[in-house]
Amino acid sequence: MEAFLIASGVPKSLAAKHKELFKFPWIKALLNDLDEMENGLDIQRRILTELCKLRKLPDANVPNPDVALSNLREIKRLAVENLLFVEEEKIKSTQKQNIAEEKAKIIQERSQLLSKLHKMFMDGIVNPNRAAAGYSLEDILEELFPLYSLEYRKSYRTDTQQIDGHFRFESFDYLVEAKWRSDQPNEAEIGGFKRKVDTKLESTRGFFFSINGFRDEVIKEFSGRGNIIFFIGEDLSHILEGRVALDEVLRTKIEKAAQEGIVLFPTRNML
Repeated sequence: MEAFLIASGVPKSLAAKHKELFKFPWIKALLNDLDEMENGLDIQRRILTELCKLRKLPDANVPNPDVALSNLREIKRLAVENLLFVEEEKIKSTQKQNIAEEKAKIIQERSQLLSKLHKMFMDGIVNPNRAAAGYSLEDILEELFPLYSLEYRKSYRTDTQQIDGHFRFESFDYLVEAKWRSDQPNEAEIGGFKRKVDTKLESTRGFFFSINGFRDEVIKEFSGRGNIIFFIGEDLSHILEGRVALDEVLRTKIEKAAQEGIVLFPTRNML
């Protein structure tokens, strides 16, 4: 009884105050004490709520269990009819609704931003100025990653190196090389990027974004060579179209590279 009262929010000293009495006078005296307290009504409602939660009798040795269960059901009925209990289920329902609404809002905002980024991507495809398209790609990546709660650092320089981007994903750091040219990167370019990655901590890996893809011989050359993963325009397009989430793509590409040595796993295989 005392433990039940404490769990219901009754102060320990008050819960034990009348414990020398039988249960009925004990609880009656307790309720009288609660009537005199500023937050006594709230505690009484909490006690009632905890009673309404009971699915079976806490004391298996009561003299008349059928009568006790009947009384418990009657208490629940009266509590519901008179709205005397703490409406936890209603609160939980409201919380769930608020969470659902917040998720819907996030999804809607993400969808709107993805549409904007997709337009930037489509504009870049037809832009004859490939340098401008390359800068546009950097802007797209900078805005895309935060949509999935991933911090992204745009292009920066060290004393000796130009880095197109950086992000952290599942305890690993990833450097980014972003190319949007009319041609495809050659082995030397990718090897140069790999050397940038290799000069960082061992936990650092690299994502090479080439919107126009990679030649088959280059893919073959870098397959199973460790810490470089390829990303093509089709992959990015599927993400910007909302067909697959960025974090899912990253995770799948990383798993394929780690487990099977596949340097380029296209997102179309995920759809």
